[in-house]
Amino acid sequence: MIKYLSKSQIEELIMDIEKKTKLNIPPIKCQGIKTKLVSWIKDNLSDIKFDRWVEPFMGSGVVGFNIRPRKAIFADTNIHLINFYNAIKSGEITTAIARSFLESESIKLAKSGQKYYNEVRERFNISFKPLDFLFLNRSCFNGMIRFNRFGKFNVPFGHKPKRFSKAYITKIVNQIDYISQAVKLLDWQFICQDFRVTLKILDKNDFVYCDPPYLGRHVDYFDSWNEEDEKDLFNLLDKSNSKYILSTWHSNQYRSNKEIEKYKQQNIQTKEHFYYVGASEKNRNAMTEALILNYMLPKQNIDYTVQSGVQLQIMEPKRKYKTRK
Repeated sequence: MIKYLSKSQIEELIMDIEKKTKLNIPPIKCQGIKTKLVSWIKDNLSDIKFDRWVEPFMGSGVVGFNIRPRKAIFADTNIHLINFYNAIKSGEITTAIARSFLESESIKLAKSGQKYYNEVRERFNISFKPLDFLFLNRSCFNGMIRFNRFGKFNVPFGHKPKRFSKAYITKIVNQIDYISQAVKLLDWQFICQDFRVTLKILDKNDFVYCDPPYLGRHVDYFDSWNEEDEKDLFNLLDKSNSKYILSTWHSNQYRSNKEIEKYKQQNIQTKEHFYYVGASEKNRNAMTEALILNYMLPKQNIDYTVQSGVQLQIMEPKRKYKTRK
């Protein structure tokens, strides 16, 4: 006998699914943001208990913000990123202040376009105000964060004078509100420091999520990364007693990431993304992401929901890696 759900039961089920799958997007955009990998990372944490969440490379913070740990350290070498979140934590930036600021700036940007964008960029490079950082991040080209060797923000205008519509401002304000509410309820610290400093203060009950810059990619003043950094990161993680997940790239159609070889005794999970860069299917660019774990979970073959515009699949069968004791 088939049992039918009532309308209210269906609505409750839908709400429950939406609540579990909803992602909280950070107010500051970053290149390489791991939004589409959050559910995958969360599933690899399902049975793990820890006292404190630690991110030595905060970046967008999207993973930690969605894990929503009771206690966390979000660290990064980009002082402007850290200052922005500390401004929310201290109350310097509130939703009302952010909305008023963006509404005022949107009028000026719509009127003068690139000229006004350049004025704000010059202003920021003198005063380094967190709200100016937000404005530049959301109106610059491709939402990039890039600084020159003198520590000055140098990303050009995104050529959208009417970028800050009412709906767009509300979206940003809601993203700020999520962080504002979280830091009131949870013990989250935002610290500007090198990853080596962060990884040297770990406790055995900490859980570490690492999303370092990719070796060989263009880097900027706050985001430099070389082979020595790769070596130091491996050594510090290898000596640590904490459980960790390291996000990196596995391969693309042209080459493989040789740096993964250092972690061959760990549990390596892979997933392939197909990024659509044109109308034709032949214009798909495939990138295989990797998660490196120093622990095993009882169940790791999980069916993941396909995100809009991106096809996800398990790239290879589960390999039998030896986990470090």
